[in-house]
Amino acid sequence: MVLVLTAEQLGAREQDDHVAVEPSGSTTADTEIDARTLAACRTGDRLALQRFVSCYQHQVFAFLSRMTGMGPHVEDLAQEVFIRAYRALPRFERRNNARPSTWLLTIAFRLVQDRRKKQHLRLVPLTDEHTQPHTSTPETERQRRELASAFEQAAAQLPQEQRVVLVLAHFHGLSMSRISALIGAPTNTVKTRLHRARERMKQLLSQVWEAR
Repeated sequence: MVLVLTAEQLGAREQDDHVAVEPSGSTTADTEIDARTLAACRTGDRLALQRFVSCYQHQVFAFLSRMTGMGPHVEDLAQEVFIRAYRALPRFERRNNARPSTWLLTIAFRLVQDRRKKQHLRLVPLTDEHTQPHTSTPETERQRRELASAFEQAAAQLPQEQRVVLVLAHFHGLSMSRISALIGAPTNTVKTRLHRARERMKQLLSQVWEAR
């Protein structure tokens, strides 16, 4: 999937250019763009914007897919996330506890919330294709698919408020305090939702674990 953001969409200075970057899967959750590049993004620098999108698009795509399901709509949502981010960059201050990745996930979360008010989005795959082993046997691949399917079906039964906490904690590695800031809920509430999500998942998957 290629994410294309036109200069017109971003309001960049060079109107004949666009940012087109293909997700590589090599970006880790700990990677953050440097302050100089971030500052250049605020001026509409095309190369800086390209680096910004390249750095964070995998995380954004993954979050949106886990929350709304795979499909062409994910690319549209991702584009909207980066467009909103670019327009809000002048107001973003990179302090000690302010990470661009968490900020982008906040924008993505709010976008999902907005879209859910307008239409029902299907809950699907929590698995990440980039984390799957490169070598497998037919038997291990069958077991992986069965386990992934069972996990997805169980997670789809969670209330959205529990699912988003589970996704952010387990797949994006965010701390309770960061999740709290991202979704706008007290830390104790986040802990409670995560605990309930885990307990519910254990119940729903108990037969799967026993069978294995």
